[in-house]
Amino acid sequence: MSNVTPIKPRPVTETPRYLSPEQVCELVPGMTVANLKDLRASGKGPRYSKPTGDRGHVTLYREVDVVAWVEAAFVKTRDQS
Repeated sequence: MSNVTPIKPRPVTETPRYLSPEQVCELVPGMTVANLKDLRASGKGPRYSKPTGDRGHVTLYREVDVVAWVEAAFVKTRDQS
């Protein structure tokens, strides 16, 4: 039985947390739904999904994508170099 390779358990993946535009605004200080919509239209905001189709009224954001978008916007100052 020494030639039997043990099965490695798969890592448990967390279910993504989906946020509405209103919830994104609660997460990001100063963000408004109108501003988020403008960012989405210009392609400058966080990744989003339209599960009901391009013309659908449902827009969802994964929390991890919103956090990554905010983190990517941090500016390094001279003192941090």
